[in-house]
Amino acid sequence: MKRCVLTRRAFLAAMTTTASGVALGQTRVNSARVIPGKHSPNEKLNIASIGVGGQGQSDVFGCRRENIVALCDVDAKQASRAFAYFKKLPKFKDYRKMLEQVKEIDAITVTTPDHTHAPAAYMAMKMGKHVYVQKPLTHTIAETHLLMKTAHETGVATQMGNQGHSLNGVRELCEMLWSDAIGPVREVHAWTFRPKGRWAQGIPKPLPPMDVPKTLAWDLWLGTAAKRPYNSGYCPHVWRGWYDFGDGALGDMACHVLDPAFMALKLNEAPAYSVEIVKQEGRNSCTYPTSEVLKYSFPARANMPPVDLYWYDGGQVPPWPKGIPKGQQLGDGTWGGDSDGSYFVGDKGIATTGTYGMRPRLMPDERMKDYKMPPPTLPRIHPPNHYYNWFDACKGGPPACSNFDYSGPLTIMIQLGCIAMRAGTKIAWDNKTQAITNLKDGAKWLTTSYRKGWELPV
Repeated sequence: MKRCVLTRRAFLAAMTTTASGVALGQTRVNSARVIPGKHSPNEKLNIASIGVGGQGQSDVFGCRRENIVALCDVDAKQASRAFAYFKKLPKFKDYRKMLEQVKEIDAITVTTPDHTHAPAAYMAMKMGKHVYVQKPLTHTIAETHLLMKTAHETGVATQMGNQGHSLNGVRELCEMLWSDAIGPVREVHAWTFRPKGRWAQGIPKPLPPMDVPKTLAWDLWLGTAAKRPYNSGYCPHVWRGWYDFGDGALGDMACHVLDPAFMALKLNEAPAYSVEIVKQEGRNSCTYPTSEVLKYSFPARANMPPVDLYWYDGGQVPPWPKGIPKGQQLGDGTWGGDSDGSYFVGDKGIATTGTYGMRPRLMPDERMKDYKMPPPTLPRIHPPNHYYNWFDACKGGPPACSNFDYSGPLTIMIQLGCIAMRAGTKIAWDNKTQAITNLKDGAKWLTTSYRKGWELPV
C-alpha cells in the first residue's frame, strides 16, 4: 500500500489561500468560527458544489437559500440541468482548480462517487471551508479517520448527507425505546432492496473498453483510482458496486437505514464489536456480491444488553417477526418489493421504522391505538432540513446533527461490513484502538492505494 501525501501544488494552494484570507482581513463567513460575532447569522454563505448531476443536483438546489458561487462536475451531460439553471456561474471539471481559483468560497458540497469524497473534502477543509459530504462519508476507514481529524484541526462545520437524521422520526424512536416501549432490545433486522434495478453487483472481472463520451473527463472521474478503460458500466450511475469506486448496497443505504439503530441503541459506545457473513451470493474480486446477509454483534453498552444487528440486501429479507399478522407494514414499503426499513425485537414487543427513521411505531398495528408517545427528551432540528442545519453550524451555531463526530463512527461501522464481504471472513473490531483484531493483515483493509497526484496522508 502506498503511504500518501496531498500533492504539493494542492497543499500550497490551500495554505496560500488560507493565509491570504487572514492577511488581507477578508470578511468571510468561515472566519466567523474563529472570530465569534463578526458575521450575522443572517449573512449568506458562498457555496460551491462538487458534483451537480444526479444526487448532486438535489444538493446544489437544496443550498439555493444561500449564495451558490461555483459549480464543478466532470460530466457536462449529467450536470446540464444545474449548469443551465446557474448559467452565469463559473464552471469547472476539476474541483482542485475551482478551490484554487474561486477565492470567495465559504463552504462546499461534495456529491461524487465514494472514492473521491475524501480528497475533495480534505482539500477544502485544509483551506478553511465548511463541508457537506454525501453518504457514505468516505471510501475507507482510514479516510474517515482523516476527515474526522481534519475537521477537529480546522474547526470547520461538517455534515454527512444522511438527511433522515434531521427528521423527527429517529429521535421519536430513541424516546420510544429508551422509555421501555418494547423492553430491552435483543435483535435488529434492517434491509434494502438495492441494488435491484439500480446497478449491478457480482461482476467478476473488469469491463471491456468503450469510447469515452465527449462530455466526460474520464481521467478526472477516476480520480484516486487506478487507470482503466472507460465503460458505461462504471459511470455515471452504476459505480457503487465496484470495489474501486463505491461501497455497494450497504454503503449506499445503511447510512440511512441503520442510523436509527446506531443512535437508539448507542452502538458506538460498545468497546468492541464484530461483523460476519451469514449469507452471500456472487462474491468475487471486483465487485460487491449480488446479495448478502450480515450479522453485527454488539456487547452490553451503556445500560443496554448485547444485541445482534442483521443486514439484508439484494433481495434478501429478514424472517417475518413472530406474532405480527401478515399484511401489516414493516419498514416503509411492500414487503420483499422496493422496500427499506428496520424492525427491533425487544423482550416486550416489536417496533419498526422506515428508511430514514420515518414513522416509528409499535407492532402489531393494534398496539399503536392506545399508545401515547413519550414526552420529547431529545432536541429537534428546526426546521427539520439537513442543509439548513448545516448552514446554521457554518454560521457559528451548534454543530450540525450529522457532523463527522457522529457520522464518522456510523460510517466506520458500515465500512467494517464492506471489509467482511471483501475479505470473506468475520471481522472483529476494537472500537477504542480503532483496529481489526482478528486478522494479521487487518491494517491493510483500512486503506487503499492512490494514483499518483491524488494522494492523501493516510
